[in-house]
Formats: sequence, structure tokens, C-alpha cells
Amino acid sequence: MRRLDLHIREGAAYETALKAIRAADPIDYIVVPLERQDRRLVSVFLRDGTRQTLVDNLQDCLKDEKEWRISLVPIEATAPAIPEDKDLKTKRASQRKMALREEIYQDVQADAKLDRDFLIFVVLSTIVAAIGLHSNSVAGVIGAMVIAPLLGPILGFSLGAALGDRKLLFGAAKTLGVGVALALGCAVLISFMIPVDFSSRELMSRAEVRLDGMVLAIAAGAAAALSLTRGANATLVGVMVAAALLPPGAAVGLFLGTGEFALASRAGLLLSLNVASLVLSALVVFRLRGIRPRTWLEKKGADRAVAVNMALSVLLLLIAIALILVLDLGAAVSIG
Repeated sequence: MRRLDLHIREGAAYETALKAIRAADPIDYIVVPLERQDRRLVSVFLRDGTRQTLVDNLQDCLKDEKEWRISLVPIEATAPAIPEDKDLKTKRASQRKMALREEIYQDVQADAKLDRDFLIFVVLSTIVAAIGLHSNSVAGVIGAMVIAPLLGPILGFSLGAALGDRKLLFGAAKTLGVGVALALGCAVLISFMIPVDFSSRELMSRAEVRLDGMVLAIAAGAAAALSLTRGANATLVGVMVAAALLPPGAAVGLFLGTGEFALASRAGLLLSLNVASLVLSALVVFRLRGIRPRTWLEKKGADRAVAVNMALSVLLLLIAIALILVLDLGAAVSIG
């Protein structure tokens, strides 16, 4: 349940907003006069499944108005219990666990931001992952996954494409690129400091490019996007995303630092394959869950962005799959 607070001036737009609120069939609403005589605070207790429609309608009718703001406040519980409207129960059942577009956007935008904390998390997770790979420590690799700094920019890139938001799209792409480059650089430096153990199964498995890795990345991206749209905590899903990104990225750096360019290329192929799988699956989930811009013009731009990014992701996946088949065939021939 959410409470919507609307701060607005009195006037024609205020009356239109009240009509939109009444049409949304809220549980209850109150109008509170503020210290400034021409200002009003409208608090609306919303039913599940009607939030996004009302927020969109309010933004449409207030687009030419000045000095207004919509705030959403989560409500943990209320008494007495709110009776369920049987006529709307089925219609709203599928929307009950759907977070607002604005909530999703603000959460993703914050996590996709390139700042000092993100860079520190990347460095720390890379150190933990590289040491775990070198020492064949499953616990160390899992520890790096828990930090999961690359989840934010991956989801930010997919959401930016789904909404046609260039700022979020390119900002998340920049954050992801810087994060991956920093992880590779840290892993290369670590390879100069410690003798890399090529007998480590955890390390060498990251040079094995297999289709099951792609399936893991697709499932991880879809689960992360689904958790986000439901308003759930995506931290645990971040472990799955990290499994597809951090260990291969650290392995690329370790191989490069030791001059094993063939192994580095295979680990790099695995990393690229996983990134494309994550972006594609998250983008598909956002579209299936109806995460789209509010206006018609923005929707047209978002449709183009989605089509381009999906086409590029699918193309990259097809190229990667073809390379996997070629590598497997070459290995089979050499063994034979």
C-alpha cells in the first residue's frame, strides 16, 4: 500500500487533480490547508493496482502547472483492515506486486551512478574475486559476488532502453564500462603481486565458454529485473548477477597479467556473452511487465531504443554462440 501526497496551489489544475483522484477510487483521501493560504496538501490512500494510472493522470493534468509535487510514502500496515473489493480483485491481482515506474527509476538511477562508493566496491570485489580464483576458494568467489557492484549499471542500461531515457542509458553504460575496466586493471595488478596458480579449478573454469553460462546470465538478469519491478530487494539476485560478471572479469585480468592471451580471450568472450545475456533478459522483463514511458512521443522513442538494443544483444549472443561451437569443435578435433 502507498500514500500519495500532492502539494499544489489552488486553482483549475487543483480541481482537475481532485477529479482524477476521485476517479481512481481511492481507499480514502483528505485535503489539508497549509501555512500558505493558496496551497493544499492532498493525501490519498491508494488501492493496489491503481497507483501508476493515478500518478500518470496527475502528471498529465498538471504538466502546465507550476509549484506542484507528488510524493509517495510506503505504508507498512493500517487498522482496521481494508476490505477487498471483489469486483476489482481479479483485475488488480496481477498489478499488486508492481512498483511504480518512478520508484523503479529512482532506485535504478541511484545504483547506476558512477561515484566513489561504486569504484571502491568494484576494487574490493575484484580483490576478493581474484584471490578466490587464485586460491581455488569457493568462499572467496562467493564473497565477491555478495558485493555485486555491477548489478546497478546493468539494470540501469536495460531500464534506460525500456524507457528511451538517453541520460540513464548512456550514464549506466559509462558506469558499467568504467567498472569493468577498473576490475580488469585491478586484476592485472594483482597478477603482478602474486604467482597465479593455473591449477586452480575456480580460475580455469572461467576460461571455459559454455552455453550453461549464458543460461545462468539470462536467468540472473530476468530475476533481478523481476525483483525490481515487484519492489523487492534485489541484493540476493545480485549474487547471481555477480556470478556471471565478477569472476570472469577478474579471470581476464589475471590471464592478461600473466601473458596468457588465449585464456584471456576465452574469459573475455564469456564476460561479453554474460553482459549481453543480462541486458537482454532484463530488457525483456521490463517490457513484459509494462515498464514504458508515460507519453506517446516518449513511447515511440523507447520502442526504437528497445528494438536497437535487443537486436544488438541478440546479434552478440549469436556471434558468441557461434564462437563457442567453433571452439568446442576445434577442441574435439585436437583430442581426436
